[in-house]
Amino acid sequence: MAELIPFLVILALVVIAFSVVFSFIPLRLWIAALASGVHVGLITLIGMRLRRVVPAKVVEPLIKATKAGLDLNVNKLEGHYLAGGNVDNVVDALIAAQRANIELGFERGAAIDLAGRDVLKAVQMSVNPKVIETPVVAAVASDGIEVKARARVTVRANIERLVGGAGEETIIARVGEGMVSTIGSALNHKKVLENPDDISHTILKKGLDKGTAFEILSIDIADVDVGKNIGAQLQTDQAEADKRIAQAKAEERRAMAVAREQEMLAKVQEMRAKVVEAEAEIPKAISQALREGKLGVMDYYNLQNIQSDTQMRGSIAKMSSDRGEEDENDR
Repeated sequence: MAELIPFLVILALVVIAFSVVFSFIPLRLWIAALASGVHVGLITLIGMRLRRVVPAKVVEPLIKATKAGLDLNVNKLEGHYLAGGNVDNVVDALIAAQRANIELGFERGAAIDLAGRDVLKAVQMSVNPKVIETPVVAAVASDGIEVKARARVTVRANIERLVGGAGEETIIARVGEGMVSTIGSALNHKKVLENPDDISHTILKKGLDKGTAFEILSIDIADVDVGKNIGAQLQTDQAEADKRIAQAKAEERRAMAVAREQEMLAKVQEMRAKVVEAEAEIPKAISQALREGKLGVMDYYNLQNIQSDTQMRGSIAKMSSDRGEEDENDR
């Protein structure tokens, strides 16, 4: 029993060593690559491990590409992986492009993938165009009637312009702008309702897909509806605004008139105060004149008689005026 212990220890060490080696070296992946006709050396696989590359994410796409007849090598795929790309997605896109007879090289596919676009989806969209539906666009025709329209834009991915080309948002914005411009230039809303295809024809002539990652195949008006009478609403708003301006000006004139009236009343009060002040000086002047002998006693009595006569005449005139007003009211 004691003689078996060293043998068992050595056997355990050998098993552990083989386990560590085979866990580090993807032997099963190497055998699968050889069986598929892909020559990848064990040293290359070990190097991938040391470079922190998952060998399966490089070798399995390489096997797929080799079976599809693509001329790729492990260095290109590993380089794309280290650059942060999706190797499997790029290989699938290359295979799909080859089957669809679309010219797409590995370098362009890798560039599209690194640019943040789904290269496989782009190839699929080149084969099967995508329909983009715009939101409801409201525009006003020349007669002031609002027209609401929605369009469906059929686009196909342009592989050559995927890197640096604008996306779907730009297509939607340009189509919406074209719809607003076309509806706005129509003589009346009836023309738009009668011939909605004129909108799509006019927009297609403008080349809206320039500088984008897509090619516009068709623009179809999905829905057209009549909205508000914007012209009448604007006229109503303008009339209301003019009314408010006129009211403000009238209020300003009224305030100025009130201010002038107050000013006149203030002047009248001031004049009355001056008259009262002057009348208060009259007795002083008469007394001074009597003392100095400039006014006799008879002259003073005559002045008093004149004042009494004047007051009496004023009272009679006021009574006649009041009686006349009463007779007029009785009638």
